[in-house]
Amino acid sequence: MRNLIMDFTHCYPEEAWKELQDIQYIDCSDIPGCNMYCTPEAEEEIRCRLKPYGPSGIHFLDSGNYHYVTKLFLEKIKFPFSLIVFDYHNDMQIPLIHDLTSCGSWAGEVLLAHPFLEQLVLIGPDSRTIEEIPDDRKNRLLCVSLQELEQNKARQALKKIPEHIPLYISIDKDVLGKNYARTNWSQGGMSVRMLEEILELLLVHRAVIGADICGECSVGEALPKYLEDERINSRTNKELYLFLRRIPAVKWEGDIP
Repeated sequence: MRNLIMDFTHCYPEEAWKELQDIQYIDCSDIPGCNMYCTPEAEEEIRCRLKPYGPSGIHFLDSGNYHYVTKLFLEKIKFPFSLIVFDYHNDMQIPLIHDLTSCGSWAGEVLLAHPFLEQLVLIGPDSRTIEEIPDDRKNRLLCVSLQELEQNKARQALKKIPEHIPLYISIDKDVLGKNYARTNWSQGGMSVRMLEEILELLLVHRAVIGADICGECSVGEALPKYLEDERINSRTNKELYLFLRRIPAVKWEGDIP
């Protein structure tokens, strides 16, 4: 099991990631053609850099522009699993540029194509965003909207997730309110505590293959705002990392010790 930081934009302050235990840093800032939309060449280069690593562990993926990297970790899973996605957006759009994976389409592509995916559970988007999901992406899909979370209806919905199948967890911090994360996309209103409470509900009788976290802020912001946003994100990244490290993980046979 390897915990990774994949840094595409140099958004992770060195002092923040170095204080996290047992984590490996991968500089991806030299890969062209991968911001929001990922060209086949860039996708293959990222896949090549991930070749030594399995899907287990905790993976930081930079801003939401690179959330599609989750798809490349999922490619490594060769047994039935459920995918839990915390996101304020549905990430199931039909891409404007065909044949290119994007941060807004990757989850829909996984739903349509992954042979071992049993169910995708999308938690945290606005109900209107759920209504916009194309019909062909709704097979094997369970959605829990922000409104349902606010009405304490999540527990009942989450009972529909099979207990005997391991989970892969993907967290885009744009599902959180601005007191807990500062991202480069519109955001929801979830607190870190609510996120962790939902994770605890999910994990009572289930094992976890791995997890990833994205949703960093834009490095192009004015310096005072960027430093404040970086501070808030680093605090939440550390809290989520320490929380997820306590979760028992499924052993993946391809992992390199």
